[in-house]
Amino acid sequence: MENQNHLLIYEQECWEQSYRYVAGIDEVGRGCLFGDVVAAAVILPVGLEIEGINDSKKLTEKKREMLYDIIMEKALAVGVGYVDAETIDRINIKQAARLAMKKALEELEVTPDYLLIDAEKVDSSIPQLAIIKGDANSQSIAAASIIAKVTRDRLCKGAWEAMYPEYGIAIHKGYATKFHREQILALGPTKMHRRSFLGNLGAVQQTLF
Repeated sequence: MENQNHLLIYEQECWEQSYRYVAGIDEVGRGCLFGDVVAAAVILPVGLEIEGINDSKKLTEKKREMLYDIIMEKALAVGVGYVDAETIDRINIKQAARLAMKKALEELEVTPDYLLIDAEKVDSSIPQLAIIKGDANSQSIAAASIIAKVTRDRLCKGAWEAMYPEYGIAIHKGYATKFHREQILALGPTKMHRRSFLGNLGAVQQTLF
């Protein structure tokens, strides 16, 4: 359990200062060409250790799904925030990621008294700490990264794939794979593609589907 204890260093410091509702916040989809950026905020009970939890990028899809269910069952509160492609293009991806984090925070049914955030600052008066590589150094942030990743992946495989089946969203999750870039060039971007991300794809058609 040595790794788990390492992931609780920041939480432990908060608990020792009598913070009881510590929310971890993270986002996924920052580098995608398609779809929303999705953030999650998770408050776990004081002292809880969830075995196997880690940065969502280091886990298999099966492991993420399993941990998603455990987190949803054991968390005191979970909030998810979404910011769409049009907004990303309008305010830029960094501001959009921050906005998604703020929306996730606002969706929590329990008001946190401290925030641990993956390398960002959230627009909130609640005391907060930005942690570099937070999803690999804080259990709460890692939990948020798992919730956000599974939530976004389910959208990719479900609703978004159904809306735009020609683009392979279920497979590449909106990232800039060779197939995805070829389909954008062949078919043009959809209304869910981030136009500000497509500049290096050549003369992209402006057709909306």
